[in-house]
Amino acid sequence: QVQFVESGGGLVQPGGSLRLSCAIFGVRGLYTIGWFRQAPGKAREGVSCISSSDGSTYYADSVKGRFTISRDSVNNLVFLQMNNLKPEDTANYICATPCIEPFEYWGQGTQVTVST
Repeated sequence: QVQFVESGGGLVQPGGSLRLSCAIFGVRGLYTIGWFRQAPGKAREGVSCISSSDGSTYYADSVKGRFTISRDSVNNLVFLQMNNLKPEDTANYICATPCIEPFEYWGQGTQVTVST
C-alpha cells in the first residue's frame, strides 16, 4: 500500500522557519515529487518540485529564495525547508507525485500557520 505521510507543520511567527517532511511508503524511484499547498477558499498551488533523475528543482515565484526542497532517496524522504515565513504561506501542505495534476499519489497534508 502506497502512503505519503507529511509532518513538520505548526504555528510559527512571521519570519520564522519550519521544515516539512514527507515520508513515502510502498513505492520507490518516483521520477518527480512536489509540495503543494491550499489555503481555505483558495485554489491549490504548486510550491516546489524535485526530480530524481538530475536533482533539478522548481519553485513558485512566491517562495523563491525562501524555500528549499531536498530529497533523501535512501530513506525515501522529501523535505521542504521554509525560511522567512509570511502570513500568506499559511495553508495545508501536501506532498504528491507527479508534480503536475492529476496526482498518482498524495498525502493528507500538514498545516502551516504563520501568525503573531
